Amino acid sequence: MLEELRITGLGVIDDTTLKLTGGMNVITGETGAGKTMVVTGLGLLFGGRADAGRVRADPGRAVVEGRLRLRGALADAVQTRITEAGAEVDDDGSILLSRTVTIEGRSRAHVGGRSMPVAMLAEVGEQVLAVHGQSDQLRLLRPAEQRAALDRFAGPEHEKLLETYREAFARWRAVVDDLADRRRNARARSQEADLLKLGLDEISRVDPQPGEDEELRAEVQRLEHAEGLRVAAATAAQALASGVEATDDAPDAAQLLGLARRTLEAQSSVDQSLSDLAARIEEAATLVGDVASELSAYLSSLDADPARLEEIYERRAALRGLTRKYADDVDGVIAWADNARSRLAALDTSDELLDELDKERQRLEAQVGELAQRLTAARVEAAGRFSEAVSVELTGLAMPHAKVEVAVVPRAGDLALGPDGADEVELRLLAHPGAPSLPLQKGASGGELSRVMLAIEVVFAGAGGPPTLVFDEVDAGVGGQAAVEIGRRLARLARTHQVLVVTHLPQVAAFADRHLVVAKDTGGAITTSGVRIVEETERARELSRMLAGLPDSDLGIAHAEELLAVAGREKRG
Repeated sequence: MLEELRITGLGVIDDTTLKLTGGMNVITGETGAGKTMVVTGLGLLFGGRADAGRVRADPGRAVVEGRLRLRGALADAVQTRITEAGAEVDDDGSILLSRTVTIEGRSRAHVGGRSMPVAMLAEVGEQVLAVHGQSDQLRLLRPAEQRAALDRFAGPEHEKLLETYREAFARWRAVVDDLADRRRNARARSQEADLLKLGLDEISRVDPQPGEDEELRAEVQRLEHAEGLRVAAATAAQALASGVEATDDAPDAAQLLGLARRTLEAQSSVDQSLSDLAARIEEAATLVGDVASELSAYLSSLDADPARLEEIYERRAALRGLTRKYADDVDGVIAWADNARSRLAALDTSDELLDELDKERQRLEAQVGELAQRLTAARVEAAGRFSEAVSVELTGLAMPHAKVEVAVVPRAGDLALGPDGADEVELRLLAHPGAPSLPLQKGASGGELSRVMLAIEVVFAGAGGPPTLVFDEVDAGVGGQAAVEIGRRLARLARTHQVLVVTHLPQVAAFADRHLVVAKDTGGAITTSGVRIVEETERARELSRMLAGLPDSDLGIAHAEELLAVAGREKRG
């Protein structure tokens, strides 16, 4: 839910914070006090169009900030999305949103403390908030949303069927597209396949091995410098131990180390530390002996074979021919060949493969068609239940003769089967008996449309959708018992959703779990508005003002208290 909303510099609102609660939040106030700015602020916070004309000249920018706290799968989905975009969730699990609009019309958005495109706010808003009002582009007026809403209403078994259909549809379309591409581009595919085969044949003839180019480079370097390496190794070996040129005048390292060790051992009885040093010299002599042996083995392995050197030159030339064409090194050439073999399989346009793909296409098409028929039947059944439930709700909302129908009609044209089935879904309103059945936006006035949306939301309350619902003056043109019915239905909706209601009717406001009042301050040079929570006596005075324009009237307060008592009993019942 939306826990908190702060609005600064927007319209008549200078700086105010709305502390919201779960359940039903009602916003009231005198005409012109700024109630509409609250709804406008919500629209801005969730990616709505920025209107620089609503920004106060001082300080020259409007800022709307909000704190979201979500639960369940929706919380996981939203948090994953904003985290992927680089935003952060607070330690307590809440998400901070912010939107700034300057008087010049520039707009900035922040999510989780990070700058984001405004589209990210809109993306979050679509999942967490639905605004219903006479001037809003209502969510449920979009055909795709009407179909999605009916699918949610139809229940979990229907949604499983829809998911099965979507998976089958995706497989079918993949085969259709693959088959069409192979047929349409057969010549180009054949040409590409020929080129790949030529490359693979050339690579196969050379048969490069992983890391072979580096191994050959090292070997040719040894062969080209074999004489110099032999002289260096021989000289070192002679100097270390058993060299043929070693004499008493020029002893080798082994002789010198032996002399040093014996000299120290001769005096070790006088000083024990010399014995330790003699032991270390013996270790050094052993190491020198090992190195001398390895040098001897190295000398034996040196080979200045001209034939082998020529063979390596030819092999390296063949490998360079491959690396010039296919990759930077031999390992890259091998990877190119692996990819080419995979690509060759994808380029296959043989008659055998095309026949197999066509049979698979036919099989999947039949499966998708059968699932689409089952979807249509389920939607028609759900549409009947939905229409009846909404029409019952409208009876209590001062529209006793109105009826909402859900038209499930086959999609026309070559693209009859789509990702969501073969149906177009449209909500239609019969305003009174004998009236034509028209789409909602054409068949209802502004006030009627708001009440229809309220009835639909009440019916959909248990079928998912955004957790926060905003109703802006859904009571337009309604009074008396119908107003009480609107309050009762909003309170019922608030059992499963967070509901924000802007209203002029005390009968609606009486059902609130939290009552917020927008009040003007005309004491200064500039009129400003603020929002405060009212409770107990203050709340009764506000309802009295709404009833008769007399907040201090004893009779009005008594009537208000009676309204609150009736609403309290209704909510508890």
